[in-house]
Amino acid sequence: MHWVTTTAFSTPCCKRRTDLRLRRWPAAWLRLALGLVLAALLVVLGQGVARADSGQADITSMQLERSDDGLLLSANLQFELPLQIDDALRQGIPMYFVAEAQVQRERWYWSDQQLATAYRYFRLSHQPLTRRWRLHVSTTPFSSAGQGLALGQTFEHLDDALAAIQRISRWRIMDTPPTQSGVSVQLRFKIDLSQLPRPLQIGALGRSSWNLQLSRSQVLESAP
Repeated sequence: MHWVTTTAFSTPCCKRRTDLRLRRWPAAWLRLALGLVLAALLVVLGQGVARADSGQADITSMQLERSDDGLLLSANLQFELPLQIDDALRQGIPMYFVAEAQVQRERWYWSDQQLATAYRYFRLSHQPLTRRWRLHVSTTPFSSAGQGLALGQTFEHLDDALAAIQRISRWRIMDTPPTQSGVSVQLRFKIDLSQLPRPLQIGALGRSSWNLQLSRSQVLESAP
């Protein structure tokens, strides 16, 4: 009887490296899935913010009128105060707004001709002791030296004070109505951050939560 001797050969396997690859695959897929979810969430939030802004901040109507008193502007503004501004008001910090009306004539051969510019300034404040809202309206900026010639009104509720700001009625933006053709008026309304205390100006700079800007243009019909 012959005995046969066999020798078994075995090839070493890099089991540790294979296990590392297997462990890396789930982590990579997880990171990819999280990235896709975050990207989709950002898109949805961005669309939601855009819809909210377009629905809450707008100049819904604007009319221009020639009269013996000059060129008159009437408009209705629609907006809601951002949360940070509402909180600051209720803490006793006044908020400032400015409306700017720019009368310009279109020129095909050069830049538009600026015919006139008018400003209206608003100062809204809350009086904690009386729980009332105070609104001052002026044609010049408010300063620390005083409020100058400003019309003051008191309101029981914030919505009533905002409604007074949002209604612009027969505002004289030019002493003599223009007779040229191609004249238009651009109305802008925004929060005047330059009137806020310096720390708030720095904190609000570049933050969308403090952003409130409205704009609309209207063509002035030719004089009969």
